[in-house]
Amino acid sequence: MIQIQNISLAFGGQTVFKDLTWTLKPGHRTGLIGPNGAGKSTLLRIVTRQIQPDSGSVAMGSAVTVGYLEQDVHEMSSDRTVLDVALDAFSRVVTLEQRETEITKEIGSMDHNDPAYSELLNELDRVHADLNHLEGHMARPKTESVLMGLGFSVDDFDRPLSSFSGGWRMRVALAKLLLERPSFLLLDEPTNHLDIDSIDWLETYLKNYQGSVVIVSHDRYFLDRMVDRIADLRHGKIDEYAGNYSFYLSEKDERHAHLIAAYENQQREIAQAERFIERFRAKASKARQVQSRIKALERMERIPTPDDHEASIAFRFREPERSGKVVLELSTFSKTYNTPEKDIVVFDDADPITIERGDKIALIGINGAGKSTFARIINEEESFDGELKLGYNVTRTFFAQHQADTLDKKLSVLECLEEVAEGQTETELRSLLGTFLFTGDDVFKKVAVLSGGEKSRVALARTLLKPSNFLILDEPTNHLDIQSIGVLVEALRQYSGTFVVVSHDRHFLDQVANRVLRAGDGHIRSFIGNYSEYKWQVEHGTAASMQDNHKPQDLPSDNGSPKSGGKKSKERKRREAEERQRLSQMLSDNTDIDYASLTAAQLDKLYRKTEQQIFKVERKQRKLESALASPEVFEDLQEARRLTAEYDDVKAKLEKLYEEWESIASIMETS
Repeated sequence: MIQIQNISLAFGGQTVFKDLTWTLKPGHRTGLIGPNGAGKSTLLRIVTRQIQPDSGSVAMGSAVTVGYLEQDVHEMSSDRTVLDVALDAFSRVVTLEQRETEITKEIGSMDHNDPAYSELLNELDRVHADLNHLEGHMARPKTESVLMGLGFSVDDFDRPLSSFSGGWRMRVALAKLLLERPSFLLLDEPTNHLDIDSIDWLETYLKNYQGSVVIVSHDRYFLDRMVDRIADLRHGKIDEYAGNYSFYLSEKDERHAHLIAAYENQQREIAQAERFIERFRAKASKARQVQSRIKALERMERIPTPDDHEASIAFRFREPERSGKVVLELSTFSKTYNTPEKDIVVFDDADPITIERGDKIALIGINGAGKSTFARIINEEESFDGELKLGYNVTRTFFAQHQADTLDKKLSVLECLEEVAEGQTETELRSLLGTFLFTGDDVFKKVAVLSGGEKSRVALARTLLKPSNFLILDEPTNHLDIQSIGVLVEALRQYSGTFVVVSHDRHFLDQVANRVLRAGDGHIRSFIGNYSEYKWQVEHGTAASMQDNHKPQDLPSDNGSPKSGGKKSKERKRREAEERQRLSQMLSDNTDIDYASLTAAQLDKLYRKTEQQIFKVERKQRKLESALASPEVFEDLQEARRLTAEYDDVKAKLEKLYEEWESIASIMETS
């Protein structure tokens, strides 16, 4: 257990903590949340004794070990290899193995009758026992496994740590920390430099972790899956909630409603007492009652005015001009970076990509797969082998992290926005800056004194002011807190244009995307749906058939004139409509279908349609299972019966669809 007792801390006259008390218990998985600047990282540094509070104490048992992953590990550099640095987690094992080698060498040249020989054999037995206890023989395999889980390849193991960027060094620091297995693991924004695949791996690893975990993160999806309690740090105090982040949101609303009711009741009591005092203060016959009320008011513990809970910060894009149906067409394309050491192939004859008006695209993939390269290609900032055609009336706006470096250092934050504003008032600009965590006098800070994250937020705010109908956003959420991400989510959901967004924030992608592009193995693959739907397709082996193949040759060009083979005749359209109707009728009828009588094309269409129906019904089944898993549902017996009956119907329908799907697949294999 770690006991933080009555700590207070102030920096430059500004109070960070005031008599803060918090207990970290064994086995808990806690999400430490709060607005930027609340002191989350500072609190973790107090726990690890990197910072001393002005008053108060931090106490922990002698057997407690604490591991801390900081947000920034750029100073972590070494000419040693990645594998060697990570193996430092097993420093005791390394020492024992070195001693084992020394003893083995010594006894190899000793007389067996020498008394020292017997002593060395006994010591060797103790070394072997210690190595077995520490699972020393597993040190290297475990280290390699963790490094690979965090995205390193076998070829990376022997590269010097100094040759990697700060983000990859952070992964090495995280790997070392996980392998050390401290009893309390403190992780400050662990997903910041990870791609989605590495985050998935980390979740699986942490779920099996035996110690306690404290996580600071703006990744709602990660918090929901990883923590069983939330510690909300605001105004120097911590409020705890016994659940994940979604539970916290619901419970916080309920607590806030109770607080408002209690505050309003108390204000009524105070007003009544003050009216009585004012009315009867001069009457001798009421003197005792007046004094009684005065003393009651003095003794009363006043409920502070409730905060403006989740104050309505909002941003909306200005309505852009409507683009043509086809926003962008990219032919088969390739991209190779030529370096002195070797040629790095990013894309190799990747399939054509078409982006249509209204596409809300999540661009995902492991680090190094080419996400940022693809974003620059479609913004025509990167040369490549292939052809790109922009659609009719398309206007692009591009955001990338490096744009923070192009800001004029002499300008203030507010002036940076005024420079690109088109008719917005200062109030509107300050409201937008508030969305991106610049409040009060912060808007008058010069760019020269801003941190890297602050500059990135200014650059993002500038980007969003520019009216366009095609947005390309590369990691826009990196330096935002959860509330600011929520504002961006709402703005993108209401945006009437088209966008491509690179992000590893899965909750964010679930909220805004209707299509997924995955970069990897030199190609870009397209899927229908948001991130969770894409993930389900991959896990259930239906991704290939659920791919959303936007083929440029099937689309009309922007001026309405047909491309070669692109325009269908009325007769062809009529036949295809009849075919779709017949296939739908087959699926909806309860009669058996003679699959053997169908053509290969008809079987293929029926196979895909059946699979899509399975996808929808399974999704409904999961929702019903989730509802029936809640104990509260059985408090209403009628509702429980209704849900159970609906679940049985869905299950039966799913079994029938599975049978049809297998029958079609069997016919397709033999035909």
